Amino acid sequence: MKSSVGPEIETFIKLLSKLPGLGPRSARRAALTIIKKRNQLLDPLKKSFIEISEKIEICDICNNVDVVNPCSICQDIKRNSTIICVVEEVSDLWALERANAINCHYHVLGGVLNALDGIGLEELNIKKLIDRVNNPDIKEVILALNATIDGQATIHVVSELISNRNIKITKVAHGVPVGGELDYLDDGTLSQAIAARSVTD
Repeated sequence: MKSSVGPEIETFIKLLSKLPGLGPRSARRAALTIIKKRNQLLDPLKKSFIEISEKIEICDICNNVDVVNPCSICQDIKRNSTIICVVEEVSDLWALERANAINCHYHVLGGVLNALDGIGLEELNIKKLIDRVNNPDIKEVILALNATIDGQATIHVVSELISNRNIKITKVAHGVPVGGELDYLDDGTLSQAIAARSVTD
């Protein structure tokens, strides 16, 4: 069927449809809104995309996304540097920060173990975590992974890998439902889950 718009607009719509939560129809509506509000949305978005493309950094320490490296969290001297909170993705880190759940340092694994998808230890940022845990100043590692089967399996494996260190290993508990993802939980539930964390098995 012949397209009713130019190839540039079609490309724009296809790119938008790749974003989480946007299918082809919602991407078309979003594209039309952005185009109709060119001065308020399109031009500022263009400028923002260029800026973030040039300035985005992945933290060498914790794998967080920021415009500085090390990231602003790793550089914050007011944080409790004896605790590392391990999360699956940057979105989970942002969720915990938004909830003011804990004032510590983080480590982003970049996913969880999943044999079907070919995600093993080498595909995750686990070696870097082990190196960080070897620091004698570290007293606790919180495994704040999503309450999915893969998340729980990853908790077990990571716990085994760092269990020979003289540190406390805990996991988030009450308030996180089975199958729940941290980024979708409300701030109160996240704070409760961190406060009620338990020692891993």
